[in-house]
Amino acid sequence: MDGIVTDVAVGVKRGSDELLSGSVLNSPNSNMSSMVVTANGNDNKKFKGDDKMDGAPSRVLHIRKLPGEVTETEVIALGLPFGKVTNILMLKGKNQAFLELATEEAAITMVNYYSAVTPHLRNQPIYIQYSNHKELKTDNTLNQRAQAVLQAVTAVQTTNTPISGTAVSESAVTPAQSPVLRIIIDNMYYPVTLDVLHQIFSKFGAVLKIITFTKNNQFQALLQYGDPVNAQQAKLALDGQNIYNACCTLRIDFSKLVNLNVKYNNDKSRDYTRPDLPSGDGQPALDPAIAAAFAKETSLLAVPGALSPLAIPNAAAAAAAAAAGRVGMPGVSAGGNTVLLVSNLNEEMVTPQSLFTLFGVYGDVQRVKILYNKKDSALIQMADGNQSQLAMSHLNGQKMYGKIIRVTLSKHQTVQLPREGLDDQGLTKDFGNSPLHRFKKPGSKNFQNIFPPSATLHLSNIPPSVAEDDLRTLFANTGGTVKAFKFFQDHKMALLQMSTVEEAIQALIDLHNYNLGENHHLRVSFSKSTI
Repeated sequence: MDGIVTDVAVGVKRGSDELLSGSVLNSPNSNMSSMVVTANGNDNKKFKGDDKMDGAPSRVLHIRKLPGEVTETEVIALGLPFGKVTNILMLKGKNQAFLELATEEAAITMVNYYSAVTPHLRNQPIYIQYSNHKELKTDNTLNQRAQAVLQAVTAVQTTNTPISGTAVSESAVTPAQSPVLRIIIDNMYYPVTLDVLHQIFSKFGAVLKIITFTKNNQFQALLQYGDPVNAQQAKLALDGQNIYNACCTLRIDFSKLVNLNVKYNNDKSRDYTRPDLPSGDGQPALDPAIAAAFAKETSLLAVPGALSPLAIPNAAAAAAAAAAGRVGMPGVSAGGNTVLLVSNLNEEMVTPQSLFTLFGVYGDVQRVKILYNKKDSALIQMADGNQSQLAMSHLNGQKMYGKIIRVTLSKHQTVQLPREGLDDQGLTKDFGNSPLHRFKKPGSKNFQNIFPPSATLHLSNIPPSVAEDDLRTLFANTGGTVKAFKFFQDHKMALLQMSTVEEAIQALIDLHNYNLGENHHLRVSFSKSTI
């Protein structure tokens, strides 16, 4: 139901912003029994039914569909990566909040980011849009709790002075003692590299040193900032978050150490202030059990998921933003390079279209170029850096047309199209306007269905006249064996299991968007389920 967000947004936006205009709010279940609110701007303006979801930019943001038990700290944390949060108003009985940022620019960045990544709090999707109000004026005596939390967070952001006389319960902000954080990673189903940690934690200040190690079969790290305030801020925003979709949970504490002594710069430890350190090849390897689990070129596995502020497990974030691209500026590729280099391709079989289909599972492919002088290699340009990271992490080392493909980030920033009138034998294709992009719509449910290649495929958009046998035959014709099949209740979707992942990849390339008749084009993606 991709369109539902817009419909709901219009109705709720109209209602709740008008609520504010009434100036006094009584919210049941709230710690703030009543609160005087005046807003500068369109106080009594009635919204039209066709009001756009985003409205005119404002530094006040309206947040809807909040879980009932959500705290001020969690809502403030949504805004922290984008700039200073200057005010907050929780409407607990209505599961809504208003968040004011210091600048309109910060608010625009935040809205742009969350239009690509559905933010989640406590496992529930929430919705963020511009408020009609240009400023949030709350009666601070009645809004003490929220102000205390805000003051605590602001103190962490700007100074290192203890906060006196404020009653802050769950944020319990104490002045940071150490610039060194001890990080433990739970549920580590994907490798977390030193570079991934650097990308994530750099958002809160300059990271000077990192040491990673395995203790009690758990991956741990010590990370040193230049300033204890940065460590405090990172701990506040990141503790308990997942780096990747539903796994790799960060557990963060202050270390008793105040300085780290790094001897080597390699994939286990790094001193960013001393690039001259040796690599020390005799370093102990990763714990064998973990090393076996991550035997797939760990160094090439960049961030397959995202860290959305206060990320509760959600694949929407995973798809839309790698940790590196935490703040998605419009028009700027979030998280680095958008172009991938794919090598060891089967040059007899591969086409731009087949690469578009396979890599399109993990992002919106813009252009594909099979190299003229090296036809077993191709450049693939994704819509943003997060998608290229995601595709690389999921497809590197997979088999396509019988060959194990290698996927790395390219040094190219874009894929050049051939000059006008030049025939490059169909090796370059521009897919910029393709109707088959899966992730064009912000909040699309496709964001929540991104999984590694698997033998089980998820089929959708099946017309009523097509039976199980038809689909089994169709998929067997791609050269593999259909091991199992199961229709969903409505018969519009099904799970189909091939005998190997390679066969499933082949079937997806051949049959995604296959015309089943009655104007139904089959949609195929990888599934996390088994039959």
